[in-house]
Amino acid sequence: MTKTILLAISGSISAYKSADLTSQLKKLGYNVQIIMSEAATKFITPLTLQVLSKNPVYTDVMEEKVADRINHIELGKETDLFILAPASANTIAKLANGLADSMITATALALPNDLPKFIAPAMNTKMYDNPLTQRNLSILNEIGYQEIQPRSSLLACGDIGRGALAELSDIIEVIEEALDESEK
Repeated sequence: MTKTILLAISGSISAYKSADLTSQLKKLGYNVQIIMSEAATKFITPLTLQVLSKNPVYTDVMEEKVADRINHIELGKETDLFILAPASANTIAKLANGLADSMITATALALPNDLPKFIAPAMNTKMYDNPLTQRNLSILNEIGYQEIQPRSSLLACGDIGRGALAELSDIIEVIEEALDESEK
């Protein structure tokens, strides 16, 4: 049976890497469903991800094209693993505080409690190290989200430090291990 991964993409320059992540996951045989924040659509188009995933891409929590389907509820029921990659400071803060004002945050609130959930932050070092961001990550960890640590690198803004999206190979390894574990 094909496993379904719900990939949430928030507004970070690293959003362009979601195309490669989607492609690699599809090649491994996973069904990839994609939800995006509005900010993410400024970095990469939903059409690109739709073509690669072979699935519709959801960007608006208020847009329901099928009358008997509530997307932010149904997507959670149909997935085996949730991952927010890249995870912006803004979306992390919204998740930690229970906001439901976007497709990502509303869907995340509707996920089953026992579903494997991951966050792969990607932002400026100062934003990542900010006590508010660290508090928000701690809150998410307490309620079952696992963080895939960002790496230290030259960032898009020109700073050098921790905050770059984890290597895609590391993200995929975490996903595969979690899905293998869930089969046991």
